[in-house]
Amino acid sequence: MGGIRKSVLECIGNTPLVDISRLREKYRVDGRILVKLEMMNPGASKKDRIALFMIEEAERKGLLKPGQTVVEETSGNTGNGLAVVCAVKGYPFVAAMSKGNSPERMQMMKGLGAELLLVDQLPGSPRGSVTDADLKKVEEAAVEFAEKNNAFFANQFCNPDNSLAHETVTAEEIWQQTDGDVDYFVDFVGTGGSFAGIAKGLKTRNRNIKCFVVEPEKGGVYGGHTPAENPVHVIQGGGYAEKRELVDEGHVDGSILVSDEESAQTTRDLSAVEAIFGGYSSGANVRAAVKLLQGEARGKTVVCLANDTGLKYLSTKLYQYEIDREP
Repeated sequence: MGGIRKSVLECIGNTPLVDISRLREKYRVDGRILVKLEMMNPGASKKDRIALFMIEEAERKGLLKPGQTVVEETSGNTGNGLAVVCAVKGYPFVAAMSKGNSPERMQMMKGLGAELLLVDQLPGSPRGSVTDADLKKVEEAAVEFAEKNNAFFANQFCNPDNSLAHETVTAEEIWQQTDGDVDYFVDFVGTGGSFAGIAKGLKTRNRNIKCFVVEPEKGGVYGGHTPAENPVHVIQGGGYAEKRELVDEGHVDGSILVSDEESAQTTRDLSAVEAIFGGYSSGANVRAAVKLLQGEARGKTVVCLANDTGLKYLSTKLYQYEIDREP
């Protein structure tokens, strides 16, 4: 699409949908896996969509005043998205996040002018694996900051504008891009906003579309699964072993569990075979799609999201390759 944009905010959304036929052949499954490249948003994740939508709705409702500080609890991606939006709109932004999240996201937010409110992990929580208990500490810090500083708390985990952004925009994009040829949708649950919104949007158009949540192997809470206590896993930004307020269980047709090893290997395969350089949750989504095509969805079309870029994970074990620097 041509033309000059008035700001980078007009570059949010309308991400490409790619048929990953090469990876499908590698995994020897029958059907189509269509991946929506959300890392192509300006903040390099799907969370740019909700950041813009939540801020503009808060402005419209009079909840956010000119020059007021915005604060949010985040694993990084929503913080990156809000940093982008707030930079353009002129709001000071403070990101409350766990020290267990990858530093690349922190550096990106700082580069976009945000301030960081870093919260210590609980004893026993390994770096890179933020638990539900860790997240609760981050939420407490964000709420306390908002109360003390008269800041607007975006509250992505409970804010209905999170899921509404995906229902009204992302689901419509998927429907238009596929000409309505969708049989299944799978999505890793963080806040639950993208699953909730897209599932509702797609089912409104065709109630026969089946929607599955994707969860870590030890952290499943949907579909009859019982999670381990305070489970530890590598997928950042979700899998906190708690059902999410935004998710309508009437739209959940099942849950697919993905192990750390499956998530990591599929993420690497997605990069090496399809040149889609994503993070752990992107690989988890694709692995869930593969599992469906190996079972009840054989021969069907499964849609999922590549949630963010692998550039946010270079300090993790995901992309730790041996590189020979000798001449």
